[in-house]
Amino acid sequence: MGMTDIFTDEIKNSALSLIKLALKEDRADCDVTGSAAFKNNELCKINVVAREASVVAGIPLISLIYQLIDEKISVDSFFNDGDKVEKNDVIAVVSGPAVSVLSGERTVLNFIQRLFGVAALTARYVDEVAGTGVKIIDTRKTTPGWRLLEKYAVKCGGGVNHRFNLSDMVMFKDNHIALSGKSIIELVQTARKDFPALQIACEADTIDQVKILLDADVDIIMLDNMSVEMTEQAVELAGRGVVLESTGGITLDNVGKVALTGVSRISIGAITHSVKSIDIGMDIN
Repeated sequence: MGMTDIFTDEIKNSALSLIKLALKEDRADCDVTGSAAFKNNELCKINVVAREASVVAGIPLISLIYQLIDEKISVDSFFNDGDKVEKNDVIAVVSGPAVSVLSGERTVLNFIQRLFGVAALTARYVDEVAGTGVKIIDTRKTTPGWRLLEKYAVKCGGGVNHRFNLSDMVMFKDNHIALSGKSIIELVQTARKDFPALQIACEADTIDQVKILLDADVDIIMLDNMSVEMTEQAVELAGRGVVLESTGGITLDNVGKVALTGVSRISIGAITHSVKSIDIGMDIN
């Protein structure tokens, strides 16, 4: 299955809402510079160029943006989402009226530079755990309104999506336990009764908490900010009866060591909340 197969109508509609907002924000329909520069319906061809190596994500958005600006514009893409590109690769060629092409330039770049960045950073983490069988998963630490797009970009980079919203999974953290006044056993029992079809996850900060959770009928134990040594102890205790997820404090420097402990997956907020946009340009063909 290619990435285009998972660029669903839901993702497309979410993207269109953001694109319309961005074009309104930029007043792409009132480009006074373009209006002054182009008086004779001049045509152009513009290359979309990677100025650094990256992973492709968001190619469908280029056409979505330009079709809202001017139906006379055509987009020819040379890479698919999920592909790797090298510095100076031409990602796509945009052809059409110069005034319309240039009025959408910044909006196009703002979208794809961000999404390429998410995919590229995800791919770096995925490469670090290659061969271990460990999955790199995302979090809800996404840009407000951009969740579907950013999580799509995570998949383009080889990562796996965690829950999309608060209705997808029961996830007990320390604040839930502290403020409810109930034990984790009581909370899990209530969740099993109220939401029998959903998975239940719970954070553990210590090995003692892991021991309690192993008797609490949870599906996922999230090992929060645990050292490699503590993670190894948790894996030994748990065996194969529960999914262990390392979370918090994971970096490119230590993700490989954490993966070797035997956890099932590693969640990383940084792949969506601390992303550097990729340098992409639009140059005259």
